[in-house]
Amino acid sequence: MLSKSYSNLILECGTDEAGRGCLAGPVTAAAILLPNNFELNLLNDSKQLSEKIREKLKPVIEEKATSFAVTHIFPNEIDEINILNASMKAMQESVLKLNQKPEYIIVDGNRPLNGKLGMKQKTGKIFTTDEIELLKSIPNTSIIKGDSKYLSIAAASVLAKTYRDKYMDKIHEEFPMYNWKKNKGYPTKDHREAIKKYGPCKYHRMSFRLLPEQLTLEF
Repeated sequence: MLSKSYSNLILECGTDEAGRGCLAGPVTAAAILLPNNFELNLLNDSKQLSEKIREKLKPVIEEKATSFAVTHIFPNEIDEINILNASMKAMQESVLKLNQKPEYIIVDGNRPLNGKLGMKQKTGKIFTTDEIELLKSIPNTSIIKGDSKYLSIAAASVLAKTYRDKYMDKIHEEFPMYNWKKNKGYPTKDHREAIKKYGPCKYHRMSFRLLPEQLTLEF
């Protein structure tokens, strides 16, 4: 059974990301505040759930949440600041979008949320001084496999995954040869074969090793 709280504070936010290991598309994060009486059967780490169950849980999570927010960080920004920073920044941006300031944040993974803030970059959102100070003021803890331990992180993982999948389904219509509707941008055999045949497109992460033989790509 998933735990309701790590800190025992009322406004505890859970946050998680999806798509970090993909070759194409955004890395997507969600942050969520849940009421103390929140319960939801079947909720678990999104990776352990079928697409059908995730889609079933998504509207229920959104309806019951005190507040939630989702953020995409797109390939051009990922290429500029690297995927680890982009994943963290997506979670930070999602926290800033919540309609209430969390008293505590629990993060899936092994990096604290405020590891890098206010990075100077050419693309994406630049944090203001006030936003940086707000994020720094909220205590947070990173929890390895937190999405299988805490309700709020599990709920965030479902939202991040479903919103990202919806985006990948949308851009699949523009570039169907990569079969993103099925592989969602992950480095599957069919995805890499399509990259080798057609080359990369504007949605690919050019800082990633798109093929084992990177020199076969022509830019």
